Amino acid sequence: MLWVAVSALALVLCMGPSCAQGKVRLSSPVTHSDWILANNPPPAWGEAGVRQILDRAKECGWSRVYWRCFDSGKSMYASKLLEPFDQGEPVNYWVDHGHTAIIDRMKGIDYGSFDTLRAAVDYGHSIGLGVHAWLSINEDDHAYGWPSRFTREHPEFRWVRRDGTAYRSQLSFAFPEVREYKLALLKEILAYEPDGIFLDWIRTGDVRDNPQTDRDGIANYGYETPNVLAFRRLYNLDPHDVPNGDERWISLRAHPQTVFMREAHRLIKRHNPRLPISVMVQHPWSYRGGPDDTPYADSRKGLLCDVGEWAREGLIDEAVAAGYYRGDGTPEKAYRWLQQETEGKVALWLYGWINSAESFRADTVLAEQLDAVELLLWESNYIGLPPDKADVVQAMQAYATR
Repeated sequence: MLWVAVSALALVLCMGPSCAQGKVRLSSPVTHSDWILANNPPPAWGEAGVRQILDRAKECGWSRVYWRCFDSGKSMYASKLLEPFDQGEPVNYWVDHGHTAIIDRMKGIDYGSFDTLRAAVDYGHSIGLGVHAWLSINEDDHAYGWPSRFTREHPEFRWVRRDGTAYRSQLSFAFPEVREYKLALLKEILAYEPDGIFLDWIRTGDVRDNPQTDRDGIANYGYETPNVLAFRRLYNLDPHDVPNGDERWISLRAHPQTVFMREAHRLIKRHNPRLPISVMVQHPWSYRGGPDDTPYADSRKGLLCDVGEWAREGLIDEAVAAGYYRGDGTPEKAYRWLQQETEGKVALWLYGWINSAESFRADTVLAEQLDAVELLLWESNYIGLPPDKADVVQAMQAYATR
């Protein structure tokens, strides 16, 4: 995806005197492999490096971090279902795009012997930092070259286009087996006792499958057998005989994701009723890969994630709109769209990028004006280790402690 520095960020449930002052909570996601492979200098490998990252988060005044559990279709925790993140297949995005420095740095890094999630949760709790589990629940590869074992073994469960061609790795929630697999991953992660669950729906696998929508921004997939049969039973019609944008067909294709959210909500709340569930979804100005690669009409039509229904059913506690914008899209427009879509039933975050002290201050002003509960600063490794971005860190500290 195109990395664009824009003003905006996100938040969640706000408690205590800070909210009375209109101050929003600060947070940021953590991709451990990005810190290790893309930062120079990187943090130390192992628990010492996790402490460096989380100490930096505290220094910035962040109340929460969202610790990434899956990198592509691989794991950065001790999973029995996923293989550990590694150098990937011989044909992968790094190789094809000449990222030799990343490839060289990956040598000797073993995620099979180091459980980053355990280290993060344990140390975060010891220093009073909320560590939420970030699950890119809707992808089984990223860029390409790191497909999950499950999608390799079960290509019959992948997304299917209108013309019958299948995606390279994307698994369809229309299949009960896929939902059971994703719930099993969630169950593994709940055992770590994170402070919340962040379900990232916008990451959707192999970029070579772009576009994932038609020219109207409507999902070009969902033609898997369970959906086709269900549509025939309900309407006595084949979905291939109605437009891709037929409202009945969109609703039916969005239903399996809602079924999964019901199942996930039940599992999470039975484990801990107070555990917040947050989601990230697309919006009418979103795109994937590049502004013209995959435009989204909105979350429901383009991503088949009916966030409005999720809010009405009480399946989510917090939500954020993705931080990528086509045309005249802005963080404020995306926030207000999500606010309307969820009917004020969930706490909303404003999405922002770590850029400069000036942009951070502008983001906090906007977040307060919008009554966002959290400013989500994407992504933590952009702040780097000390003494990087000292002015940005100082501005964050000043805001968090005012």
